[in-house]
Amino acid sequence: MDGHAVTTYGRGRLIAWLAFVGLLALLGYAARLGNTETPDDIAYRYSSSIAAVVQYALMVGVLLLIARGLPRRQIFALRRPASWPRAIGLAVLALVTIYLGAIIYDRALSAFGDWSPTDEQGLVPDGWDSSRAGAFIAFFLVVTLVAPAVEELTYRGLGLSLILPYGTPLAIIVTGLLFGAAHGLIVALPILAFFGIVVGWLRVRTDSIYPPMLLHATFNGTALLVSVTGVG
Repeated sequence: MDGHAVTTYGRGRLIAWLAFVGLLALLGYAARLGNTETPDDIAYRYSSSIAAVVQYALMVGVLLLIARGLPRRQIFALRRPASWPRAIGLAVLALVTIYLGAIIYDRALSAFGDWSPTDEQGLVPDGWDSSRAGAFIAFFLVVTLVAPAVEELTYRGLGLSLILPYGTPLAIIVTGLLFGAAHGLIVALPILAFFGIVVGWLRVRTDSIYPPMLLHATFNGTALLVSVTGVG
């Protein structure tokens, strides 16, 4: 178990965090039920990147408010792994596990129809548009740097630290499920939750938020590059 998990940070902070991520999930599903469609060219709009940065900035503000008065490096796991080679090896293992899980899930879905978790989210473009390269680069940076950092601080950072005193398995599973729900998706929910659970395991095994951030950034960046190059 994480050596820093023995500290109980108070139920009030945990309730506040649960309310916050619960609200994120409700907003996501409300938008989905409201038939709010994601534009096909969202990755080629500067407005998409600006809106995302504003959203993530607000999220960081809420996280800091919940964690006010606590040692930030400890509560957010902002510490180096004991061994970077071991941490990278575990991150590679976790990433491969996620990809295998995604492949299995895609094949299982194909038995019920033409359903795609990737298409449901609608963030990856169908191809490359050189005339809007600047907007794509901005979007790429947000998706591969800003999003992984803030989402990991939210779930595997603050969230996991607050729940760890109640048990490591519970912390990993709850943060993973809530991470998946926050995306407001239905078809993709199982694989997103699986992603969150695997990355939660990585966070516990390395006792650091940095390997999960690295894995998350690699996953997002690879998905975007594959979409615009047509590979796979």
